[in-house]
Amino acid sequence: MATFTNKATLSFNGGSVESNTVTGTFLETLSVTKTALTEEYTLGSRITYVVSLVNSGSTPFSGLILADDLGGYPFGSATVYPLDYEEGSLAYFVDGVQQPTPAVITAQPLTLGGISVPAGGNAILVYVSEISAYAPLDVEGTVVNTVTVSGGGLPEALVASETVETADSPVLSITKTLSPTSVPENGTVTYGFLVENRGNTAAVATDNLVISDVFDPILDITAVTLNGTLLVEGTDYTYDETTGAFATLPGVITLPAATFTQGADGAYTVDPGEAVLTVVGTI
Repeated sequence: MATFTNKATLSFNGGSVESNTVTGTFLETLSVTKTALTEEYTLGSRITYVVSLVNSGSTPFSGLILADDLGGYPFGSATVYPLDYEEGSLAYFVDGVQQPTPAVITAQPLTLGGISVPAGGNAILVYVSEISAYAPLDVEGTVVNTVTVSGGGLPEALVASETVETADSPVLSITKTLSPTSVPENGTVTYGFLVENRGNTAAVATDNLVISDVFDPILDITAVTLNGTLLVEGTDYTYDETTGAFATLPGVITLPAATFTQGADGAYTVDPGEAVLTVVGTI
């Protein structure tokens, strides 16, 4: 709740006197809230934000300006932004009816103009931001995103913030290779499987990672290794020589968490945790 103060001055020949100070209060009729529809983020993930403006008064507001700082924070002599506004994602509703898109004055930080809220009504703005290379990715990392609403006759700006946390879990991918790619009959081939973890949490035995494949043509396996260590059939993996179905046993494959390094420009680089499985045999 905002307040204001005022006092008067009486001037006369040879001097002046001041009155007492009076204090008044602005009754706030416009409120703002900001909500993220996603509670957690990873590098490159997209977050939908909803900004709600509610007017409980009998006078409409027009010409409002909404500024979203996109989580910007100072780094060195610059400001870096962990969120990037997704161009064209903005939708604007007044009392539930979609309106023409407000003017985007700037995209980073995001500034929108020409927003109106009717008396006793509401306005809702929905837009998408993508997590950028400047967002913290370590365990318990956060992006704090703040919107400020000003103009339109408001006595002072309205502010609302939302916090989204890192997804503290493994983020896994797998890539398969074949060497050589041209093989004579009864030739030897090596299948390679690179598993990478770009998450901030290790993939442990209880995560039950399993690599499965069906080799066609059927492979006469001569060796299976994980990170250079020989694996044992029945203990570490299974293989059906009649169908070509191969699978590691749950818990055999584990991966360390990725490591994150913030560079001189403020951007984070990701060094993923890795595991390499190789299957060698003749076809």
